[in-house]
Amino acid sequence: MLVQLAIRDYAIVDSLDLELHGGMTAITGETGAGKSILLGALGLCLGERADAGSVRHGAERTDLSARFDIAALPEARAWLAERELPNDDCLLRRVITATGRSKAWINGQPATVSDLKSLGEYLIEIHGQHAHQALLREETHLRLLDDFAGHANSVDELSALYRQWQDTRRRLKRLSEDGEEIQARRQLPRYQVEELDQLALADGELQALEEEQERLAHAEETLREAQYAAECCDNDEGGALRLLTQATQRLGPLPGSDRGLLAEVLGMLNEAHIQIEEAARELHRFVDTTELDPERLAWVEERLGEVHRIARKHHVMPEELAGLHQRLRGELENLEGDEHDLESLSTEVEALRERWRQEAKVISEARREAAARFGQAVQEQMAFLAMGKATFQAQVESRDTPAPNGLDNVRFLISANPGQPARALTKVASGGELSRISLAIQVVAASHSTIPSLVFDEVDVGISGATAEIVGQLLKRLGESGQVMTVTHLPQVAAQAHQHLHIEKQAHEETTLTRMALLDTSGRVRELARMLGGVTLSDRTLAHAREMLDASQRAHH
Repeated sequence: MLVQLAIRDYAIVDSLDLELHGGMTAITGETGAGKSILLGALGLCLGERADAGSVRHGAERTDLSARFDIAALPEARAWLAERELPNDDCLLRRVITATGRSKAWINGQPATVSDLKSLGEYLIEIHGQHAHQALLREETHLRLLDDFAGHANSVDELSALYRQWQDTRRRLKRLSEDGEEIQARRQLPRYQVEELDQLALADGELQALEEEQERLAHAEETLREAQYAAECCDNDEGGALRLLTQATQRLGPLPGSDRGLLAEVLGMLNEAHIQIEEAARELHRFVDTTELDPERLAWVEERLGEVHRIARKHHVMPEELAGLHQRLRGELENLEGDEHDLESLSTEVEALRERWRQEAKVISEARREAAARFGQAVQEQMAFLAMGKATFQAQVESRDTPAPNGLDNVRFLISANPGQPARALTKVASGGELSRISLAIQVVAASHSTIPSLVFDEVDVGISGATAEIVGQLLKRLGESGQVMTVTHLPQVAAQAHQHLHIEKQAHEETTLTRMALLDTSGRVRELARMLGGVTLSDRTLAHAREMLDASQRAHH
């Protein structure tokens, strides 16, 4: 779970360190106080797109880090171990400069944004405030059902097989239509591959050449300065060693009590003599063993020139030549290999299509079985959210044409009242009903997730009254088996939380900053009273807030 979030110079936050815990954490504050900042910072740590606008005005860079306890996340530990990274815990760090440049680290090692996204999928799951809008798209229905059924990996494998089938099919079509042009198409990649073969740029050679060129180009200056430094340490006309010897000889024979007082100074001079003598030996050894090599320098510069010439010719950076070489070689092999035989390609297309259809049928059967369980689970949650008379269905229908994810379309249907036919979610008129349906679906999806950290960003929008308290109970129940953080405007939801994080905006002269802090019991009462009654906190409002908090916290035990 997420145990720590550190924010430096992000948006209107100058410095913030949050210690987070398991259970349910409510995140509240006035509109515009910056609740989205917390989730924005977390999103950047998880690989979301960044720009210079993330950096607080007047600062040079934004520095964000999120620490996760992954003791109960074997997939995350395996991901780290596979990349030879420490896997006892997980620290994600992201730095964005005022110029818009971004850097990332995982457990102290440089990483890509893609790495953050890949690892983040095992660490935390975010349910956004616009999830109900996503539910209006049927492709979302299919994904949710697959996640619920636990066969997302099988669908990914099916999609990969579909792409392989379609790629092979396109190759067969191209070969059939363009057979006479293949020989001409081979000429350019063959010439390019031969040129790159002749260059024979080895892995790591470019960097080694650049470093060697730098060293050889400055070798004469280095030798000159090293020789001068050696002479400063030790020469017949008054180097440092000779001067140190003279100083020691002067102080050594001094009589009386002063000799004892200067003993420490004599020791320091003797140590300095030893150090400088060793440095002089090393400098002389360096000068004696280092030779200028103009022929090698000329060869290195010629080699670098050739690398840069070919890179310009292919419109790539020099360090991209190895990847270009491999890609062109693959293209040439595709043009010249046996796979271009029409008959063998045709056989391969048929085999891939049949294999895809068989695997798609297995997934279709699994979806139909899971759809009934999913519908029942969502309907139970809807009843809990005061929609007991409504019915919910996850309908699996066969597609007319194949798709990467199989042979099915999935639609969520709802009948809000008895006797009414089930209709698509897009036909649900009430925003409040759609919000409750969305929350029920998200709760079911989250309860079947293997990720213990869940974030709900204002998923209770459009809900009020007694239903809001039930929403809080739902989120609290999820938090009891993991970690739930929810951004909410509803006091009924916030009162259910195990801990309460308050966010407020503070103006200081010409600067506006956001502050965040975990509230104690009295702070929670005041914040709940604000959410109930506004800016002016009356005794009645405070009493109501205290009663609400006491009642919800008693329910925890």
